[in-house]
Amino acid sequence: MVMIRCAHNKVVPTEDLVPHPRNPNTHPLKQIKLLAKIIKTQGWRAPITVSTLSGFIVRGHARLEAAKLIGCSHCPVDFQDYDNNAQELADLVADNKIAELAELNIPKVHDLLSELDIGGFDLELAGFGDEEMSELLGQIGGGEAVTLDAQDEAGQTQPTCRCPKCGFEFAS
Repeated sequence: MVMIRCAHNKVVPTEDLVPHPRNPNTHPLKQIKLLAKIIKTQGWRAPITVSTLSGFIVRGHARLEAAKLIGCSHCPVDFQDYDNNAQELADLVADNKIAELAELNIPKVHDLLSELDIGGFDLELAGFGDEEMSELLGQIGGGEAVTLDAQDEAGQTQPTCRCPKCGFEFAS
């Protein structure tokens, strides 16, 4: 069972949710798997948005796919009223486009991820895979992250990466 931790109007059977046929966004399997892991671990933090005008999903197509991947029988839904088809389509397109316009403040992200790393928190839940983490740390250090070898609990050699600026380490 996945906890619902977000505001929503109704919990709807997953099979009743209909993706918008005009959704221009595609979601690679890597993204769906990561989102599924986040939902399974942390619960629902954002509902799926469904238009009362058309009955289609306007926001949350990837969340629906992630829910299916982890076997959720129901999803939290926020039903939204749109005055017309143009408003609905504009929201459909803007949902992902607006997020693309944001720019990461790399030092702040680094600080946040460094804080999360204390205590063995799974950094992938913050949306960064090992390759992206190495790239991020390389940006902070002015070059590539340094790859080291470390031993895991079973004594097996595991590659790790370290930020050349602050020494922040993560498994690669």
